[in-house]
Amino acid sequence: MGEIAKGLWSALSYALIFYLVFALLLFVFQRNLLYFTSDLKPPKKLLEVDNLRFWPSAEDYRGLTPAGELADAEGTVIVFHGNAGLAYHRAFYIDALSQYGLRVILAEYPGYGGREGRPSESALVTDATETLRLAYRAYGGPVYLWGESLGSGVVSGVVSQTDVPIAGLVLFTPWDSLPNLAQTHYWYLPARWLVLDQYNSVENLQGYQGKVAVILAEMDEVVPMKHGRKLYESITTNKKLWLFEATTHNAVPVAADLLWWKDVSDFLSE
Repeated sequence: MGEIAKGLWSALSYALIFYLVFALLLFVFQRNLLYFTSDLKPPKKLLEVDNLRFWPSAEDYRGLTPAGELADAEGTVIVFHGNAGLAYHRAFYIDALSQYGLRVILAEYPGYGGREGRPSESALVTDATETLRLAYRAYGGPVYLWGESLGSGVVSGVVSQTDVPIAGLVLFTPWDSLPNLAQTHYWYLPARWLVLDQYNSVENLQGYQGKVAVILAEMDEVVPMKHGRKLYESITTNKKLWLFEATTHNAVPVAADLLWWKDVSDFLSE
């Protein structure tokens, strides 16, 4: 029995060491897991093919917008994308929203798309707040913010600290807070206590009085729907929910001719 007990104790000790090392590695490299950065700046010739241009300028760009100015735009939508890919990969927002008279800016983050900087909650929210300020100065209102997954956390952070009037928000597959989401995925760790970037959208949207559209995917495996529902339930202003049944995180249909784009646009502009 003594040898068996020693063997069990040894196995438990190794398991504990492995557990602690694994938790430490996740803590140290968590931003590498959250932010999929890229040094690749979209080539100007490629943008010309897709009828896009750097915004506000090629020298110090913060995003992309159509090369041709939209005549008589009824408002400006600034889109903040998810943690994977680049602003360049979200041109479908332009196709879908410009048909309803909305000017679209595809915002890019520090550390993405060849922009300088290292992503963190503070860096992304501060940069996005400046992008909003510049867009409002250039075009006036109304200005709407569209956040996609991680971008929803960024948008909510902007709302909490800007004095620029934001007419409405669209939160596309959002979470309630990053610690809560982390705990769902890493249920076997004290994950909520290890997260550096909070992106607490529930807290950041308290007091916001504009319209909020929330879009959820029922079978979302990246941001389980319960986190989006918790956020939606916490919102106290004029809100509306779109739920795509039997749909995963990256499978929400985004073809420009789908009616839900018009429904969201109408809700914001009513």
